[in-house]
Amino acid sequence: MSIELSKLDAFKQQFSHTIEIPVIWGDMDAFQHINNTVYFRYFENVRIEYFDLVGINQLMAKEKIGPILGETACRYQLPLTYPDTVTIGTKVSAIKEKRFTMQYEIFSHKQQGTAAKGMGEIVYMDYNKGKTCLIPESIVQAIEKLEKSGA
Repeated sequence: MSIELSKLDAFKQQFSHTIEIPVIWGDMDAFQHINNTVYFRYFENVRIEYFDLVGINQLMAKEKIGPILGETACRYQLPLTYPDTVTIGTKVSAIKEKRFTMQYEIFSHKQQGTAAKGMGEIVYMDYNKGKTCLIPESIVQAIEKLEKSGA
């Protein structure tokens, strides 16, 4: 007998890291849905937790070598409203010498569907020198390990 996964469980299996956040009433705008800028905060929250998991934030604090957001985008699919809870998923879809690409999705528990999909291009920066740099090998390995174990 096979057990059918819930939509939320199936959603989570697509990503190497997910977080859950309650929708805040004060984040709604005059049109009575969550303001479009909040979706980017959701992406930021999951991105920063991902960075913690792979050691990016720790290395940045120690050596001042770390990420800067080079590009971001969001495709809105469902309007979010209070009350709701969202699960935000992320994964790294490509790694290059000095940058990597993160994919994001926001799942609405109330609507049982994807509210938004997005991406972020993360550029590696040597903040001491004020210029881009290679992603440290330890970070590349940590990302690859998380991606293999998570998704």
